[in-house]
Parts: sequence; C-alpha cells; structure tokens
Amino acid sequence: MKWIDMVVLSLIHKYDGITLSLDMARAVSMDEIKLKERTVCGLERELSVQAGHMWKLQQQKQAVDTQLALLRDSSPRREGPYSPTAGDAVENTANPDARRFQLKIAELSAIIRKLEDRNALLSEERNELLKRLREAESQYKPLLDKKRRLSHKNEELVRALRRMENKLQFITQENIEMREKAGTIRRPSSLNDLDQSQEEREIEFLRLQVLEQQNIIDDLSKERDMLLRYRRQDSLRRKKPFRTCRPVVETFFGYDEEGSIDSDGSSISYQTDRTPCTPDDDLEEGMLKEETELRFRQLTMEYQALQRAYALLQEQVGGTFDAEKEVKTREQLQAELIRYQTRIADLECVLSHQGQIKNMETEETRLKNEIQDAKDQNELLEFRILELEERERRSPAINFQYIHFAEGMSPLQMYCEAEGVTDIVITELMKKLDILGDNANLTNEEQVVVIHARTVLTLAEKWLEQIEVTKSALQQKMLDIESEKELFSKQKGYLDEELDYRKQSLDHAHKRILELEAMLFDALQQEETGGKVSELLTEQDRDSLREAVDQWKRQVLSELRERDAQILRERMELLQHAQAVYTSVKHEK
Repeated sequence: MKWIDMVVLSLIHKYDGITLSLDMARAVSMDEIKLKERTVCGLERELSVQAGHMWKLQQQKQAVDTQLALLRDSSPRREGPYSPTAGDAVENTANPDARRFQLKIAELSAIIRKLEDRNALLSEERNELLKRLREAESQYKPLLDKKRRLSHKNEELVRALRRMENKLQFITQENIEMREKAGTIRRPSSLNDLDQSQEEREIEFLRLQVLEQQNIIDDLSKERDMLLRYRRQDSLRRKKPFRTCRPVVETFFGYDEEGSIDSDGSSISYQTDRTPCTPDDDLEEGMLKEETELRFRQLTMEYQALQRAYALLQEQVGGTFDAEKEVKTREQLQAELIRYQTRIADLECVLSHQGQIKNMETEETRLKNEIQDAKDQNELLEFRILELEERERRSPAINFQYIHFAEGMSPLQMYCEAEGVTDIVITELMKKLDILGDNANLTNEEQVVVIHARTVLTLAEKWLEQIEVTKSALQQKMLDIESEKELFSKQKGYLDEELDYRKQSLDHAHKRILELEAMLFDALQQEETGGKVSELLTEQDRDSLREAVDQWKRQVLSELRERDAQILRERMELLQHAQAVYTSVKHEK
C-alpha cells in the first residue's frame, strides 16, 4: 500500500508539473500581451503626434484662409463698364495667389482627411487591443493565483515525496534485514536469557527422564504380571525354553532395545537369562521375582527423586510451567528483539551518514589544499609572466633582419648598397688600396693615408661581422623568450582550467555535504525513532546540523534567484529584440 501511495503521489507530482508548464506557457502569452500593450502605447503616442501635426495643419489652413480673406478685401473692386482695363489687371494679379492658396488648402484638406481616417483606424485598433488586454488580464489573475497555489502545493509534494522516499528506503532495508534474519535461530542477547534457556533445557531433559522412567515402570509391571501368570501355568510349559521379554525403553537419545538399563541413581543393571530353564526352576523364579521387585523399588525411588528435583526446579524458575505465559514472554522478547534490531539499523544508518560526511570533509580539505597549491603555482606563473612582460617592455625594440652573405659579398658592401651607394665595390677598392700602398710613386704621407684607409675598412668590416653575429644571437634569444612566454601562457591556461575544475569539484562536494547533513537533520526530525537517535548526538552536533541545513536552504534559494534572474534577462532580451524589430518595421513603413 505504501508503494501504491508513493506511485500515486509521483503521478500527481507529474500532473502538477504539466499544469505548471501550461501555466508558464500562459505566462509567456501574458508577456506577449504586455508587449502588444506597449506597442499600443507607442501607437497612441504616434497618434498623438499625428494629431498635433493635424492641429498644426489646421492652424496653417486657418491662417491661409484669413490671409486669403485679407487679400480679397484689399483687392479693388470692378468699377464699371467704362474702366475694364484697371479691374482686369488687379484681378489678374490676385488670381495666381488665390489659386495657389486654394491648391494649398485643398492639399491640406486631403492630408487632414487622411490623418482623420488614420486616427479613426488607430483608435479602433486601440480599443480592440484594450478590450483584448482587459480580457487577458481577467484570465491572467486567476491563473496567477492558481500558479501560486500550485507552486506551494508542488513544494509540499516534493517534501512529502522526499520523506516517502527516505521512509521507503528505510522500510526496504528493514525488510531485507528481517528476511535475512528470519531463518536464523534466536540467540540469547544477555546472560539472563542464556540462564533462562539453560533452565528450560534442564526442565525439558528432566521431563523426558520422567517419561522414560514411567515407561520403564509400566514395562516392569507388565513383566511382573506375565511372570505371575507363568507360575500358574502347567509344569510342561515351564520345561520349555524361557526367554524373558525385553522392554523397549524410550530414552533421551531414542529407543533402547538392549538388555541393560542404567540410571544415575542405581548401579544395578537388569540382566535377562538367555538360557532355557534348568531343573532348579523354583529357585530361578524366586531370584527373578526378588530381582524384579528390587528393581521396581529402585525405579520407584528414582522416579520420586526426579519428581522432587523437578518440583524444586519449577519453584526456582517461578512456579508451575505455563505454556501461554511462555508464548507471551517469547513474543514479547521477539518484539523487543525486533525493536532493538531496528534501533541498531538506525544507528548504523546514522553512522554510515556520519562516515560519508567525514569522507566528504576529508575530500573537501584535500581539494582545498590542491586548489591552494594551484593558486600558488598560478601566482608564481603570473609573477613570472609579469617579469617577462616588464623585461620585454624595458628592453629596446629589436627589429633586425638576419642577412645571409653570399660569396664575394661583405657586410660593408651590403651596408653601402642599403645606404644607396652602389658605385663602390669594396673588394675592388681594397685591391686598389693595396696597389696604391705598394706604389712607389706616392709619397710617404700618401702611402700612410692609403694604408690607414685600408686598415679602417678592414676594421669596419670586422665590426659589421660582429654586429651581425650579435644580431643573430639576439634574435635567437628573442625566439627563446617568446617560446618560453607561450609555454608559460599555456601552463597558466591549464592551471586556470584545473583551478576552475577544482573549484567546481569543491563546490559540488560542499553542496553534497550540506545536502547529506540536511537529509540527516530531516531524518532525525521526521522519523519516529529520530528522538532516540538524536539522544546520542550532542548539542554541538545538533547546532552544526542546524547551521548546515540553514546554509543549504540559503544556497538553494540563491540558486533559484539566479535562475529567475537569468530567465528575466532572457525575457528582457527577447523584449528588446521585439522592440527593435518593431521600430525597424515602423521605419520601413
């Protein structure tokens, strides 16, 4: 029945979810109606602007009418048939102005008629939209109330479903445990139960011994009757082989068909004679009779001793043996056993929850340490990147281009060509300087100057070669620095991603911890055995659980607010897009 109730509740919950989705669709339609209402307001503003424009045109028309009337009044009238020339001239001068004003008046009248028609259409559309808006508002208000009621009911159903799920889990676990323990033998749970079970076993053993002794006594009495009958029979009958009857004894270990019957209180065993009768029949019969009577007396004494021991044992146990009382006691003990087993299961569940919370806390501390390490590494990398950027900013901009020298080309020759001096060939110049240095026609000073010039050119060429080597080294170093910078940027991106992942994992773990603590607090508050389990918790544990539940509730509320804010932003974006589309369509018209 509980499972059926839970299925019904889940179906009701699904139906409420469908109704809520329909209500949300209606809310979207109401938003569209509000958008149309804003459109109507814009049309009303446009209509007011056009009405103002029409009023201005009417004012212009009135001004033109007054001006035309003034012109007609100021124009001279026709005097008579004798002066037609002057009247015609005045009429010809006034007619173009009047015609122009009349055309303008007609144009303005047409514009006014068009504006009046447009105003009438807009007013009709406005009235229709207002009517639809009132109808939508009349439908929207009960929907809002219904949505509010359904949302409240949905929250209650969610809480009830959560409670029923927890209860179902607890019941299923209890059912599994009871099925596992149904076939097991009841074990003593305390020393008192152990003593009681030993006493019950002793009583049962004594009862079996009493029954055994009674059976032995009955068998011996039957045997005695048989022996008496044998004595009265014929002497011929006594000459036949005689074999005594063996009693079948019901012992504690089964039926004993042997000839020896021993007990704790007697040391004499009953031996039957397997030989045929001897001539001393009377002597044997007398001995058998005495032995039978002796054994009967011994068994009677043993039976009385057993009865006394049984009575003493019953007095020690607590009176006479009552089967109904024993059954009730056993049922009560079984009920207590089940209750204690449920309590043990509750305690194990609480301990497992506490173990999960401790595991989550250790995982949270580990993630915090890893996040702190990642933050430290990220800070070191950011500091290193800042150092490299500062070094790059302070270092001069190096825009050298690596030049490969061909055979027969020197750096000085290429520098001259780069400067625009193309008529000088450095190799030929060096040869000419060598020739001039060796020329004997020059004076000593000229030869010294030529030698100095050649030396200067050689040094300049070496210096340019050193510059090229330095340039290539700087370019290589710059490439290394750029590759190192890219590597640091990649490491920083990777560490940022790892830091985000660790933060998300930490938030998820923290949220899970809060949810488990909230479930534990809810279980302690809602379950019937929660009061017994809560007695094991201290005030500090209860306060921590209560604070965790409050924090979890605040977190859930903040998530709901963020989701509502996101939905509101999306609706605002849709509204702005619709307004932009409307304005673009309006401008196109």
